[in-house]
Amino acid sequence: MKKVLVFLMTAIMACSLLLTGCGGEEKKAEPAKVLRVGTEPAFAPFEFPKEGSSELTGFDVELIQAIGKQLGYKVEISGMGFDALIPALNAGNIDAAIAGMTITDERKKAVTFSDPYYTSGLIVMVKKDNADVKSIDDLKGKRIAAQIGTTGEMKARSVEGATVTTFNTQDEAALELKNGGVDAVIGDLPVMEYYLAKGGDKFAMTVGEKMEAEQYGIAVKKDSKLAAELNKGMDELKKSGEFDKLYKKWFGEAKK
Repeated sequence: MKKVLVFLMTAIMACSLLLTGCGGEEKKAEPAKVLRVGTEPAFAPFEFPKEGSSELTGFDVELIQAIGKQLGYKVEISGMGFDALIPALNAGNIDAAIAGMTITDERKKAVTFSDPYYTSGLIVMVKKDNADVKSIDDLKGKRIAAQIGTTGEMKARSVEGATVTTFNTQDEAALELKNGGVDAVIGDLPVMEYYLAKGGDKFAMTVGEKMEAEQYGIAVKKDSKLAAELNKGMDELKKSGEFDKLYKKWFGEAKK
């Protein structure tokens, strides 16, 4: 009887091993595609840290996450200085950059952009008690602050006789205005509006008309096919209505 039991157990084990070797193996899941994204994490409402956390949120952040999900990517976001984004792309340290980056002819020489996803513009911000500056025309010979590497800095440097001081973030430029170190800040209108809405209006205000309509795009390495892929993902979000939902969430209105 013992011999029969031993024989049966041996036979069962042999069959199990045979089944395992003949197609019974578990298929390993393919690793998720990773999209390494760089951003400048102090540009609310486009990208900024959640309150009490180092995790980023904002329109740009949620947009690239939604595009990545649509395309089957795991999105990994890294924060860095705005002026470091294009060098990071060209060095291969990141795959894409989204940071309220205006599409300009000069930048097109270094990177390839996705289709535009937001139309912005520049505005002048001054202290509330400043009765002398009503537009950019009144900034000749004045002290102007701007974020380094931005179109705001470019515009500031075009003002005749102005002394331009640059800062790593828009918030630092606004703080310099608050402390009296400059007469005005030139920066992106939606960022200025968000800053004022979050308490900046206690000491500052915007003056003049919106200048130079600017289009934001997602930057990738020069001639990378990733730009077309990102466009495809963005188009699908627009068709599904997800893009409009994100836009309304962050700007309180439907995309114009």
